[in-house]
Amino acid sequence: MGRTLKGATVRRYYYDNHDQLRRHLADFLAAYNFARRLKTLRGFTPHEFICKSQTENPTAFHQDPN
Repeated sequence: MGRTLKGATVRRYYYDNHDQLRRHLADFLAAYNFARRLKTLRGFTPHEFICKSQTENPTAFHQDPN
């Protein structure tokens, strides 16, 4: 993860100040973690798992996650 993070942010972009770097890191980590397939979710991404759970048991959800 450290090599991925550094290569995708610090080495590719120039930042005028630390706030820009912090915002970009937060955006990158959110996208990375959202798209990552997890073993605890049986190989699904968090979004895929929520959608699958919603179709299997629609009464547990109040709104459509999409």
